[in-house]
Amino acid sequence: MKKATAITFFNDSVGKRMSMVYSEIDEKTAKIVSDNKRTDIVVTDKDVLAAMGTIETYVQNYIDTIEG
Repeated sequence: MKKATAITFFNDSVGKRMSMVYSEIDEKTAKIVSDNKRTDIVVTDKDVLAAMGTIETYVQNYIDTIEG
């Protein structure tokens, strides 16, 4: 099975890009077969883009409250 371990999204020249890191785990032995595998996509799904926007707004609002 594959298990997502990290997700990052960011803007680049082609739009919103999502980078995902995952591990592959043998379901019978529960041992890690491979670790830190990475894949990237350009996000085009409107619902996912909206969710990313919600997260970006949350993060910006949080950052705005940090004194420093």
